[in-house]
Amino acid sequence: MPSCFFVTDGKGYVPTALARGPWGPSLSGNYVGGLLGRTAEQAVDDVDLQPARLTVDLLRPVALQPVQVRSSVVRDGRRLRLVDTVMTQNDVIVARSSALFLRRGEHAENAVWTTPITMPAIPPEPDVVDDDLPMLLHSFGRDPVAGSRGVGVTEWRHDGQKFAWVRETKLLVDDEPLSPFTRAVMAGDVTSSLTHWGTEGLQFINADYTVTLSRLPQGVYIGLASVTHYRHAGVATGVATLFDETGPIGSGMATALTNPGFTVPPSMVSN
Repeated sequence: MPSCFFVTDGKGYVPTALARGPWGPSLSGNYVGGLLGRTAEQAVDDVDLQPARLTVDLLRPVALQPVQVRSSVVRDGRRLRLVDTVMTQNDVIVARSSALFLRRGEHAENAVWTTPITMPAIPPEPDVVDDDLPMLLHSFGRDPVAGSRGVGVTEWRHDGQKFAWVRETKLLVDDEPLSPFTRAVMAGDVTSSLTHWGTEGLQFINADYTVTLSRLPQGVYIGLASVTHYRHAGVATGVATLFDETGPIGSGMATALTNPGFTVPPSMVSN
């Protein structure tokens, strides 16, 4: 099996077999977002600029064929940089993103209210990870402490709060290590599945997703805890809190359309 989701070919990227998504013969949204985020991050060479927000618009299904990605700096100020990125396939724009980078600095240590959330502990690493498994996903439902570890198709089929720890097992491009930002962006796509999964499984497909970060994650695991799900007339929105091994790092948000036909990927049925 390949060790990455894309291989470079001239000025483009060729998806490997691992990059197929759960909605049919097209690229998975987390790899589309990962490639857009990686390209945006490469447009910023100032280490004091914090990647604070990335919004990915999934404009149309992306075929399992070569894609091209390019970025442009829309605003470059003293305290922020805004980078737009587009993905094209056969000269058609298939996805795009907007990334906001903010300058780090000192802030007053005052107390501000936030929703208290308890994440389950990260499960032990498996002794062996199947070579064709692109992601380790440990999902939890209802009770993150007393509840048992499970997989999405069982632990998520209810109307209560849901939790997940995810870890990429493959690289994104060639043999290039995943950056903390790219790892968070790829995990952020799980927000849609986590927040829109109900008693009848997953009945919504996301048209976009946004990741916001107060800081970059530490370690290889990204945690998600569902916070809200609202729907009306076939349109849904969902928000999750993102974690690393030391605590919360930001939020994920996904807007979606009603759409049956989700095929559970191997990462969600491996315990």
